Formats: sequence, C-alpha cells, structure tokens
Amino acid sequence: MRHLPRLNGNSYRQSRRGHTSRHSGENRIRGKLFSANLHCLMPKPRIVIDPLPRTIEMIFDAKTWQRLKAVADLVVFEPSPPSEAELDRALADAEILIGQTALSRSRLERALKLRAIFNVEGNFLPNLDYEYCFTRGIRVLVASPVFAVPVAEMALAFALDLARGISAADRAFRQREEIFGLDSNYDSFIFTGCKVGIVGFGDLASAFRRLLGPFRCRVTAHDPWMPDRLLLEHDCIPASLDEVFSTSDAVFVFASVTSENQGFIGARELSLIRPGGIFVLMSRAAVVDFEALTDAVGSGRIKAATDVFPTEPFPVEHRIRGLPNVLLSAHRAGGMAEALLEIGRLVVSDLALMLRGLPPISCRVAQPETVGRLRSMPVKKS
Repeated sequence: MRHLPRLNGNSYRQSRRGHTSRHSGENRIRGKLFSANLHCLMPKPRIVIDPLPRTIEMIFDAKTWQRLKAVADLVVFEPSPPSEAELDRALADAEILIGQTALSRSRLERALKLRAIFNVEGNFLPNLDYEYCFTRGIRVLVASPVFAVPVAEMALAFALDLARGISAADRAFRQREEIFGLDSNYDSFIFTGCKVGIVGFGDLASAFRRLLGPFRCRVTAHDPWMPDRLLLEHDCIPASLDEVFSTSDAVFVFASVTSENQGFIGARELSLIRPGGIFVLMSRAAVVDFEALTDAVGSGRIKAATDVFPTEPFPVEHRIRGLPNVLLSAHRAGGMAEALLEIGRLVVSDLALMLRGLPPISCRVAQPETVGRLRSMPVKKS
C-alpha cells in the first residue's frame, strides 16, 4: 500500500522508484474531494472509493482511471480505511461507492443520494444491509466475473497434471527415482475424451466448460440454482450430485458456499469417485468436508487438487501437506495482475451505463432471493 506524502497547495507529483506516478497532478488528498476538472459547468456525481484489500493501482490501469476521473468527483481512502466520521462525511453526497465498506442500515439511511455499491473484493459479503438496499433501489454489484478465466485455466492445469502425473514424475526425477516408459504411467490416463463432472455452474464453471472444448469430454453438471436448460446450452448433461461423482473420471467443484451447502461434499460423495479418479476443488473449501477429503486422498484411492482451504493461512502441521497424490495451491488461481486490472474496467463500464440511465451488464448484481444465503469468506490479502 502507498503512503501519501504531506501536501502543500493543490497538486503534487508522487514518485516511486524514480518514476512519476500516473496520478501526478491530481488533487489527491486522503478523504478529500478532487476532480479532473473542478471548474466544469455540470456537477459530476461523487464517487467514494474505499478499495481495501485492493489498491487503486491494483485494480485501475491508467486509461481506466482517467475514464473514471472524467465522469466523477472522487473521494479516495487509501492506504488505510476511513474513520467512521470520515466515511459519514464522504457518503453524505455520494452517489456511488466502490469498495466493500461495512454499511449498516443507519449509515445507508444517511447516504440519501447513494445509487450503487461496487464490491471489488469478489464476493457478496454479509457486511451491509441488502434488504434496505433492495427496498431503496440501491444496486449492489460485484466484479467477480474477472476471475472466471484464470480460475478455469488453473482447474484445467490441475487436471492435466493429475491425469498425466506431471508433478509426481518431476518429484521422482529430482529424487533420482525416475521410471521410464509405460511403467511410469501405471496410474495415469489420457484426459482427452474422459468423463468430466462439474458441481456448481456459475461464471467459473462456464469459463472452464469453454476450455474443455478441444478435449471432447462428456460433461455432466449439477447445480440446484441453475435450470437444466442453461446447462444444456453449455453442452452439459444435467445430473444429480451422486451421478456426477459416480460417472466421472474427473470431478470439478466450482460451487459457491451458502447457508445450505456447507460440507455437503463428504466421505460418501468422495467414495463414489472411481479408483484413480480426480477431484479438483476451485471455489470455496467450506463446501467440502476437508478432513474427509484428506482421508480419501490419504487412502491413495483418488488424486486431488485444491486452491482453497478451510482457514487461510492454512495450519502448517496439517497432514494433507505430506500426501504425495495431491496438488496444493495457496488460493492463487484468480489472483493474477491481469484479472485484478479487469475489475476496474468492469466497474467503469457499468458505471458509465448507469450514469446514462441504463442497467449494468458486466458485474454481477445482488439478487434478493440468493444474496442472503451466500457465505464466502472475505479476501484478506490480494
């Protein structure tokens, strides 16, 4: 995070590592109003930006930042969050909030001009009063679609590695225990043409299904929140949870965690995977009984990969760390610089539409029927 210098006058040039910042020449004072043009005749909407755990440079490239400045007066809280008093003053005239700031009903009632809240963390969090927002017509949006492609890529990479034993063979070679030829592939299989099962079919799974195209896989999918018609449109066979697990060579979990599905994948479901099959966990660890997963992998009956864990950071002594047939990744699948910069582009794109009186189309919009049931952990580190 950047620490802003003390300022004299209305502008400054901030340098970092000898380079001039893209924010040079702005009236950029913590919690104070600044604008690309303070003398424009038409008043611009006020936008409050409280991006933590993100930063401005992390989610806005220079071009997108300039677009945002051109349409609004900005109040930016960085590198630390605002005090209660600072936030109340900023929200008094704000039409848009960019960030995942905690907003109680009483605070929302005081933000009389507020029209939209853009979450740039990636999850609909339980730290604001959604019911009040729906009642008053305040849109709550999240830029989560930016993570679909990078997470899908990682899921495919995990599957290819596990199916072909790539990391296992590499470790054996480095330990001078390599095996050549057919014997080295005793527990491998060709991924092309295999049977794939998907649990949870939102943005992540949709992007993953597109990547599977060249592999000609038969794909079954289970998602109780999605109609069969949508699954069929994505060339998936709608199936029950048991059918997905029992008929697939590789099972991929992209399901969001809700108040109803925590731990719904347990020992019984994992036992349905064929011996030598693959289990890949990409969404949230809370949907899986993690100890049951550890047992299943520890038995040697299946191979697995996970990018998420019940607690993060994860306990250093947990036994899954020592198992040879599992790939472990520190929740890094979506944390790509390109994806984070796309957050700013999605937000500014939807913001431009809303300022023209049009509905947003790029970010996900909170739905009254489901948002209160989501239970994702907030991101602590970008």
